[in-house]
Amino acid sequence: MMQFENWIDRQIREAMERGAFDNLPGAGQPIELDTSEDWWIKAKMRAENLEAVLPLPLALRREVADIQDAVADCRTEAEVRERCEALNERVREHYRRPDTGPRIIVRLVDVDAVVAAWAGGRAG
Repeated sequence: MMQFENWIDRQIREAMERGAFDNLPGAGQPIELDTSEDWWIKAKMRAENLEAVLPLPLALRREVADIQDAVADCRTEAEVRERCEALNERVREHYRRPDTGPRIIVRLVDVDAVVAAWAGGRAG
């Protein structure tokens, strides 16, 4: 059976022949695929740097989740503890304010666990 090349396939083939796909940024790198239900909103927020417009409890949750990265550049244990305690104080302050929307739980940072992980990362 004879098959004909459709217009799209021809455009791709001709671009490949011209070398249009050679040396693209990220060539040979794995593609980061997010299979969560809200992948599209996460990608949009990342692409448009919309993190600053997150509601406070969600921004705090993001900070708690990223605390290891936030303390990676600390030089002393005291500095790590100071950053963790400052974040914990912002979380506590959030709970002191009256709620105007749905209740969003934000956990406190386990300071000792963060310090231990930070110290372990420096030793390795």
